Amino acid sequence: MLVLVAPGQGAQTPGFLTPWLDLPGVAERLDGWSADSGLDLVHYGTKAEADEIRDTAVAQPLLVAAGLVSAQALFDDPAADFPRLVGAAAGHSVGEITAAAATGVLTPEAAMQLVSVRGRAMAEAAAVTETGMSAVLGGDPEEVLAHLAKLGLTPANVNGAGQIVAAGTAEQLAALSADKPEKARVIPLKVAGAFHTAHMEPAVAKLRALVPDLTVQDPHTRYISNRDGQAVASGQEIVRRLVAQVSNPVRWDLCMETFKALGVTAIIEVSPAGTLVGLAKRALPGVRTLALKTPDNLDAARALIAEHAEPAGGNAPAADAQAE
Repeated sequence: MLVLVAPGQGAQTPGFLTPWLDLPGVAERLDGWSADSGLDLVHYGTKAEADEIRDTAVAQPLLVAAGLVSAQALFDDPAADFPRLVGAAAGHSVGEITAAAATGVLTPEAAMQLVSVRGRAMAEAAAVTETGMSAVLGGDPEEVLAHLAKLGLTPANVNGAGQIVAAGTAEQLAALSADKPEKARVIPLKVAGAFHTAHMEPAVAKLRALVPDLTVQDPHTRYISNRDGQAVASGQEIVRRLVAQVSNPVRWDLCMETFKALGVTAIIEVSPAGTLVGLAKRALPGVRTLALKTPDNLDAARALIAEHAEPAGGNAPAADAQAE
C-alpha cells in the first residue's frame, strides 16, 4: 500500500520551487494560488532568501503550494487517479492542509485561503512572547517527556524514530540546553515560535472564525490525523482538527504506527521532501521511500506508485475517529 505524506514548516529552502515552474500549467496555477493567499508564491519560491521564507506567514502557504504542485504532477488525472492509487495520505503540521486538499476535503483554493490565515495568525501569536522550539534526539522517550514536563516545556512534535520537539519560552529552552535529558542531544530549531502549544491559542480563534466560509467534502482517500494517528472519514471533523491542531501536539509517531497497521509498503513525500521519509526509514524498516524533491524524481515516483498502488476500491476512508 502506498502512502503520500506532506512535510511541515522548516522543510523549505531558497529556490526550491524553481524546477517545478518548468512543468506545463504550474506557473498559471501558482499565480491563481498567489491571489488566494495574498502572497507572490513564485517570487518566494524562486528568488527569496532563507530569512524571507522562514517567516511563518510566508513559509506555510509556500509549503502547501509546493506540496500540491508536486502531488498533482504525479498523476495524469489527479482527481481520478489519487483515490484509485493512493492508500492513505497525511501531513506533518501545516502539511495536513496539503493532505486535506490532496484527498478532496478542501479545494486547492480553499486550502490556500486557510493556510494564509493560519500562517499570519500563528506569526502574530508567536510575536506576543519570545518562544521557540528545540529538537531532542535520542534518549529514552518516557524519560525525555518527563524531563520536558519538569522544565515546563511542551512536547510539540512527537515524531517517532527517537525525535521529540520541545516548545516553550526562550528561558525554558535555555534551561533545556543547559540540562539535557540523559543520552539525548538538543538542537535549537530556526522557527519563529512555540507552535502546537498553548502559546498558539489566539491563532485557533482566528482559524475557527474562517471555517464557516469553507466548502468542505469528505475525503476520497484515507486521511490520517496528526491528533491521534487515526483515519478520519468526515471532512468537517478533519477541518475541526486542522484548527485545533495549531495549539495541540503533532503525533507523527502515531501516524506512522497507523501506516504500519494498514500495511504500508511505500511512502512518497511531496516537495519539499526529505524530512518525513528520513523518519520513516528509521521507524518503518523495509518500507520503500521516495523524496519527491524536483521533477527529476517524477519517473521514479510514478514507478513506485505503479508497483505499490492499492487495488481499485481498496483505499476507501475508514470510519470516523472520535470527534473532539
